[in-house]
Amino acid sequence: MIHEPVLLQEVIQHLRPNREDGVLVDATVGLGGHAEALLEAHPHVRLIAIDRDPAALERAQERLGRFATRVTFVRARHEQLIDILKQHQVDSVSGLLADLGVSSMQLDDATRGFSFRYDAPLDMRMGPDSRSAADLVNTLDEAELAHVIREYGEEPMAKRIARAIVGARPLETTTQLAGVIRSVKRARPHEIDPATLTFQAIRIAANSELVELDRFVHDAVSVLEREARVAIISFHSLEDRIVKRAFRKLEGECICPPGLPVCGCGAKEIVKVLTGRPLTASEEELSRNPRSRSAKLRVAEKL
Repeated sequence: MIHEPVLLQEVIQHLRPNREDGVLVDATVGLGGHAEALLEAHPHVRLIAIDRDPAALERAQERLGRFATRVTFVRARHEQLIDILKQHQVDSVSGLLADLGVSSMQLDDATRGFSFRYDAPLDMRMGPDSRSAADLVNTLDEAELAHVIREYGEEPMAKRIARAIVGARPLETTTQLAGVIRSVKRARPHEIDPATLTFQAIRIAANSELVELDRFVHDAVSVLEREARVAIISFHSLEDRIVKRAFRKLEGECICPPGLPVCGCGAKEIVKVLTGRPLTASEEELSRNPRSRSAKLRVAEKL
């Protein structure tokens, strides 16, 4: 089964390379859907395809095999962008895409433990460099666990959930963890499952998803050629907030706290943000792919 990449038409429309013989980067290639469409739309560009998940990279290689030497595959985290480009002797790129967060393949593979829809080991690792979810929920103390759930899940009942998790340890499966959460936070009609925010928080912490995201955005812009674009898709408010804030700073807007006598953030106008508000899925896409509901695309062009 080939999963449909989210916001595909919006990506193709906005991430046009500044030159047709340049190099594009897909910093989170996943199953290769966006990469495939970009390579088809621009038959002379080359692509560097990066992913931390060996299984995803293998699937992307199969999907993009027909493009042969036009694609270079790299197993690494997107935060390693600068080092990756140096290793492949690429000085600058003609466009860059990052589709953040967990992929459909990871969610749908019950053995990976990302979803409480399946009874599976508490894993949630996107790559071999991550900690398992079981390690986190069974070793963090109550205060640390509450901090993770509150900061990364924006869960108002973080303290009570953390206390319940600690009291129920050891926890080994997704079903066990979800059951503990639901014992504290009851389901309400027409609301998301009570376990959703805590599962999100633990996944983000296990994979260090937000670590250095701000620096990654700045690194991505730093390697763009003039008039080249960076496009970033996020799936929850924490990611989108970091990307929005980074773009604002790169557009020259001072983001210092009000009242400072002198700007200390060093904001300089380097890009033009092309999406005043993030682009979201159309009703047609939502009907085909409900998972696109939370996707937000922000695009900026280097001056």
